[in-house]
Amino acid sequence: MQKETAKPPSFTFGQAKDVTSSSVPALSAFVLQDTKDILKTAAAAPTKEKPKKSSIFALPAQQKSESPWRHVEWTKEQKTSLMKTISSYRPSYEEATRARVLLLGPVGSGKSSFISSVQSVFNGRVTNRAMVGSSSTSFTKKLQSFNIHGQKGEDPTGLVLCDTLGLGYGEMTGLTLHDILSIIKGHVPEGHKFSPDQPVRSETVGYVKKPSFKEKIHCVVFVVDACQVLTYPKSLITTFQLLREHISDLGVHQVALLTHVDQVCPETAKDVTKVYGSRVIKEMMGKAAALLGMPTSYIVPVKNYSSELNVDVNTDVLLLSAVDHILQYADLYFQDNTPQEKIIY
Repeated sequence: MQKETAKPPSFTFGQAKDVTSSSVPALSAFVLQDTKDILKTAAAAPTKEKPKKSSIFALPAQQKSESPWRHVEWTKEQKTSLMKTISSYRPSYEEATRARVLLLGPVGSGKSSFISSVQSVFNGRVTNRAMVGSSSTSFTKKLQSFNIHGQKGEDPTGLVLCDTLGLGYGEMTGLTLHDILSIIKGHVPEGHKFSPDQPVRSETVGYVKKPSFKEKIHCVVFVVDACQVLTYPKSLITTFQLLREHISDLGVHQVALLTHVDQVCPETAKDVTKVYGSRVIKEMMGKAAALLGMPTSYIVPVKNYSSELNVDVNTDVLLLSAVDHILQYADLYFQDNTPQEKIIY
């Protein structure tokens, strides 16, 4: 059992009041430099070469599909199978009735949209279960737990998705490392509103002094935006590194979602089944892996519902596959923490 420290870590992911702007790393790591072709001119030349255009997302004109690098069955039968698997899921540890999964990511990465999209699949229509904003600052300010309900008439699933304040980088709006670890350990009460200059302490209203196993977080999901993965500030790499180190010390497994993949690949926007055949998305997966410091096998791409009013089978399959991926890693936590029966010799 891990000992609680008397003082929270002295650094935060949001910029504290005593931190100067010079302490924030430069953004140069993710800035793409445009290149220009050298035009050859000759008086006797019959034709001229056209200069090539560059793009922030790389390979913009090379959207041709390649052989799928992951296999997915894009059928109604697969959707039904995944829904049954998720609906019937229960933690392998009897002290926990549901798997509590915490979503962490920068502002606008799509955490709340993912929660609403997953619930939409089971509702059979697009609904906004988690409130979603469009501002540059985090719309979600407090800890909110969403128990994913099954289809109408069915019992709730064994999955709880937890939403909270977005990660900041150089602003006064981000979660502190101390508060994130407090959430994972189960100390933070439901509905607690976060503030960088008021860290969670034992004196906090509703503070859970001795959290039970079912009140803790059993899996952490990092959420990154495919549209921003090349332009996130360099400081975010350090943020994710610190998070992964401290969360791993708690024995909690981590996976990741790459959102908005339809916005970086027009072919996938037209047909989501092309997601695993897209060179651009495959490249963005590699960039996300480098940003997070984890293998690409831990990362899954998703398309959240945004402007749609009706659900789509293929989008549902991609979302449900992501949930199934998350539950597999949540169950590893239960397996790791299940008391082993004493062997009598």
